[in-house]
Amino acid sequence: MQIGVIGLGRMGGNIVRRLTRAGHSCAIYDANPAAGAALAGKGVDVAGSVPALVEALGSGPRTVWVMLPSGKITEDTIGQLGTLMKAGDVIIDGGNTNFKDDVRRARELAPKGIKYLDIGTSGGVWGLERGYCLMIGGDTETVTRLDPIFTALAPGLGDIERTEGREKLDPRAERGYIHAGPVGAGHFVKMIHNGIEYGMMQAFAEGFDIMRNRASEKLPADERYDLNLGDIAEVWRRGSVVTSWLLDLTASALAKDEHLEHFSGHVEDSGEGRWTIEAAIEEAVPADVLTASLFVRFRSRQQHTFAEKILSAMRLGFGGHVETPKK
Repeated sequence: MQIGVIGLGRMGGNIVRRLTRAGHSCAIYDANPAAGAALAGKGVDVAGSVPALVEALGSGPRTVWVMLPSGKITEDTIGQLGTLMKAGDVIIDGGNTNFKDDVRRARELAPKGIKYLDIGTSGGVWGLERGYCLMIGGDTETVTRLDPIFTALAPGLGDIERTEGREKLDPRAERGYIHAGPVGAGHFVKMIHNGIEYGMMQAFAEGFDIMRNRASEKLPADERYDLNLGDIAEVWRRGSVVTSWLLDLTASALAKDEHLEHFSGHVEDSGEGRWTIEAAIEEAVPADVLTASLFVRFRSRQQHTFAEKILSAMRLGFGGHVETPKK
């Protein structure tokens, strides 16, 4: 299939690479010409502007995947595409957008006959090799028609043990992507995914901080332990009930530098944690752990603990998120 991709950053560029590896062709555009030039080659048509990208996709039905930071740049790009594309064409937002914005955009595009999909995309900087976990919102016909694109991007069955009892259920979930529901559902599910991620990361961070401080001279001498955190993270990876990719990333960071000296502990948030808490408030659902983990990130920008260094190390590992430099 042919698809346009706008935004060739940490994830967008690798989405193009993964699609072309699977035999699909891409028309691409990024405001930074160097990003497009780095992807030039077989199956890739580098456009110099958004209108040129739409034109390169031919007469249609055309599909454009927008992979840009949430906010004005995504809003403006989708607005521009809405003036360039025609009935039957598809606009996909694969970034971290608030699901309520998806509902509004789909409603605005509907009179023109332009389809809109929102796709929560998880995989970070490792997506090229591992594949992307996709949570898709939109109408069934469009999602089904674009299935070859999603199949190419998703991880596939891999070597993960299959879940007993899923034989008669939607096979797409086992391959790493789902049609979550109508417009907005994809980003809503991804939003909750990221909120849970905050809580899981915080639990690991606090646990390792407690272990690190067990060597404190304030404790009785026979109750102090100088624990090797790198070894603990590694052994937990091997059959422990808390085994996870986040633990893998923690073990990797600690193996390189047990004291995490190159991290300050300044931890940003992408916005999805905030939206998750807002949804919990709207639904009157208690979310104690997720709320606390978000507030810790706010505090980390004022004072830092070893726990926040653990958080920074995990964020760098899965998403390539570099700490904000000190002012």
